[in-house]
Order: sequence, then structure tokens, then C-alpha cells
Amino acid sequence: MSTSLNYKSFSKEQQTMDNLEKQLICPICLEMFTKPVVILPCQHNLCRKCASDIFQASNPYLPTRGGTTMASGGRFRCPSCRHEVVLDRHGVYGLQRNLLVENIIDIYKQESTRPERKSEQPMCEEHEDEKINIYCLNCEIPTCSMCKVFGAHKDCQVAPLKNVYQRQKSELSDGIAVLVGSNDRVQGIVGQLEETCRTVEECCRRQKEQLCEKFDYLYSGGN
Repeated sequence: MSTSLNYKSFSKEQQTMDNLEKQLICPICLEMFTKPVVILPCQHNLCRKCASDIFQASNPYLPTRGGTTMASGGRFRCPSCRHEVVLDRHGVYGLQRNLLVENIIDIYKQESTRPERKSEQPMCEEHEDEKINIYCLNCEIPTCSMCKVFGAHKDCQVAPLKNVYQRQKSELSDGIAVLVGSNDRVQGIVGQLEETCRTVEECCRRQKEQLCEKFDYLYSGGN
């Protein structure tokens, strides 16, 4: 029974990590995003280097220096949804960095490469020869089997420490995945608000021009 639970916990955790990794893959280089990561107006992410490569491929006659596009402005299409990306005078360097995705990549890499330290398994302070191998669900602390049988946690509910660790790790990975999705939605709302602001500013500018023209007309006597 314990082996089955461990296998199910491991499988769920592995599936969650695999799903998270898929969200961190650049659609151009097909590798995990390389910092800096930029977010396009359509809310898809790219390595900035890959964005620069796409831009150069779409604008082959623009001057470059050292492999970096020098020209400002320009446009290219998102490789994921084909949305046209219009660059400002800063070129690809004007695209907003997605710092949240960059931080998640750092955490993911640290977690993936963290070595297992079996030789450093902690021992129980109350029972020196007993390893910490269970988790007290009531007190929310790790403890040993002797504490459950004879010690302070004999009336508490416990679970294998490894199972609790795998479950909490999976919950954390799920939370990170949700956070990535939420960030994309927030970025989308921000983009819509920015577009609305630009539209309002343009309307105000036109209204101002029309009023100025009317005042000039009245001032000139209607001639």
C-alpha cells in the first residue's frame, strides 16, 4: 500500500513538473527560455535573442552590428499565434521583460538540479537513534516513529514524510503554474488598458484640434 501511494505521488509530481516545463519552452529555439525573456503584446513569451532573430529574418535588409539589429521600429509576427508585433523606436529592446517567468525558471532549475542528500537525513532529538520519517498532521512538524508510538505524538494523526513532501511539492508546482497563467492574464488586461489609454489620448487630441480649429474660425470672423 505504501509503495503504491509513493508511486502515485511521484507520478503526479512528475506530471506536474512536466506540464510546468512545457510552459517554459520557447517556441523558437524549443529550449527552456533564456533570460532575458520578453512578453509580446499577444501575451506569448520569447527569449529576447529569439525575438531578435525573428525580427532580423522578417527584416533582412535592415542594418545589423555584431548580430544585433540596430534599426528602431519595425514589425514581425508572433510564432505562436501570428499576431503582428509592432516595435517602437527601441526595437526588440523595447519589449517588456517578463520577470515573473524569469524567476520561475530560476526556481525550476534549482529544484530540478537539487541533489538528494540521503546521508544527511535528520535524526530525532528525543530518540537519537531514530530517523525523522513521518509527519505529524496535527502539529504540522516532522517526527519519528518512536514519537508516534511512545512519545508526544502518540495521539496525533501522522503520514509518511516522503508522501507529505511529494504532495506539498506538487501543490507548489501547481501554484506556480497557476501563477504563470494568472500573470499572462494580468499582462493581457494591462495591454488592453494601455490600448484604451492610447485610444482616449488620441480622441482627446482630435477633440482639441477640432476645438482649436473652431476657435480660429470664430476669431477670424468666420471668413
